[in-house]
Amino acid sequence: MDAMKLRHTTLHGHDFRYLVDGRGPVILLIHGMAGSSRTWTPAARRLAERHTVIAPDLLGHGESAKPAGDYSLGSHASHLRDLLATLGIESATVVGQSLGGGIAMQLAYQYPEIAERLVLVGSGGLGREVSWLLRALTLPGAEYAAEILFPRFVVDYGDRLSLFLRDRGIRAPHATEIWRAYRSLAEPDTRRAFLRTLRAVVEPGGQAVSATDRLYLAASIPTLIVWGDRDDIIPIEHAYSTHESIPDSRLEIFEGAGHFLHAEEPERFAALIEDFIRTTQPGPVDPEFYQKLVAQGGRTA
Repeated sequence: MDAMKLRHTTLHGHDFRYLVDGRGPVILLIHGMAGSSRTWTPAARRLAERHTVIAPDLLGHGESAKPAGDYSLGSHASHLRDLLATLGIESATVVGQSLGGGIAMQLAYQYPEIAERLVLVGSGGLGREVSWLLRALTLPGAEYAAEILFPRFVVDYGDRLSLFLRDRGIRAPHATEIWRAYRSLAEPDTRRAFLRTLRAVVEPGGQAVSATDRLYLAASIPTLIVWGDRDDIIPIEHAYSTHESIPDSRLEIFEGAGHFLHAEEPERFAALIEDFIRTTQPGPVDPEFYQKLVAQGGRTA
């Protein structure tokens, strides 16, 4: 994916960065908390051989703007809708990892005509449980603690260590993704945006936003649930319960993989996405069909 370039557009007065490459049916890749589009690079290189791949830096992340403002799932979903509109894209297979999974579900809920298929990768928003560290960072005063937890000198040391390991061919994708997240939080603007985003979806007791009462709506589109059985951030039990809640959904467990399975096993992950697209038809976008689904869900609630 060397040809995949970081491009930018302006959305509502804010600089919005995204990677794009390939040609064919569109795949939208949505990264997780404190991540960026770079997390998808190994898998996207394979996917771009047969698809148009778009991987944005969410607002407040990566090289996109980090304004004060709304970092809710709904706001992120609206920005992605507008990004696709500026690119002239009407619909896509929507893939979301961690926080990105919650955004993907919100996008499909708010704008069902956009999501042809839904792929949830170690997704947030499917249960209460989440890493204790994320819960701790929602406590009052976390802003001040974060200044101590993410000092610049540690980042400089870590960068040198990462370069040392990379030059010797040592590959540790899970650790690399954790380091990228940690590294980004040494920047004050990114740290403030991270805390706003985190507090929009997590509270001290666990995840505060849940899609479980609306999972029946996902029955209208092909849905694939992918999880690592060693995920230490969001438990694998969420994968099983979600699979049971979404009729005809597919479930794929990566044994030995953690929260960043797309980076840990990019070839397998890309092949899985390609197979899912090849063997399914885009979900219906008929507004009347969606309205009936919502009405039926409302009557049975």
